[in-house]
Amino acid sequence: MCRLGVNIDHIATLRQARGGREPDPVTAAAVAELAGADGITVHLREDRRHIQDRDVRLLKETVRTRLNLEMAMVREIVDLAIELQPDQITLVPEKRRELTTEGGLDVVAGAAEVAATVDRLRSAGLSVSLFIDPALDQVEAAARSGADAVEIHTGTYADLGGGRRAEVLEAIEAAARRSVELGLTLHAGHGLDYWNVGPIARIPSMTELNIGHAIVSRAVIVGLERAVADMKQAIRDSPKSSS
Repeated sequence: MCRLGVNIDHIATLRQARGGREPDPVTAAAVAELAGADGITVHLREDRRHIQDRDVRLLKETVRTRLNLEMAMVREIVDLAIELQPDQITLVPEKRRELTTEGGLDVVAGAAEVAATVDRLRSAGLSVSLFIDPALDQVEAAARSGADAVEIHTGTYADLGGGRRAEVLEAIEAAARRSVELGLTLHAGHGLDYWNVGPIARIPSMTELNIGHAIVSRAVIVGLERAVADMKQAIRDSPKSSS
């Protein structure tokens, strides 16, 4: 069964809405791990709209599974990542006005910058994943960059229905196959919930799913421990294809 990385950004979003101390994303991370999360994911944005530097420092000290730090290719944050040494770095695109990440990193267009950032991070002993759209040229560019892994963007898959979703799923599956052929570890995330996660979890060689909004949304109703356990069960109920 692939790992579940629980993204706790929206716990911090709720805290920042009042500018106070609660809810504490560090406490949320501990609860998520106790409920079965295989890792904790946070996105330290340049504008610090939710997760703060202090959160990442505390999470580095307290997370007992794996800490995945999502970040843009911003020198200040790259420097912090090298200092803190999280278990994984995921490079993502970032726009100031976006509500959430709107698409994958364009590794083809930004090949030189991506490769330089990957090289700096890997030279510091960090494992690097690239968040990319399910396109073969992006997969191949990711492999050329020297990255260890890719996280396939599933946002379009999650937003569509019917036949159009099936078409996007085929593209994700093709990108997944090519990623594995090129020696990249395979992750996926964005927009996944309890109802659409199954087909993604069933993709052969899928190693990790990073999910946040759906879990935090359910946690408001049933509690975080139950919400994480429910997602683990949804993934568990999606056995891998034998192909």
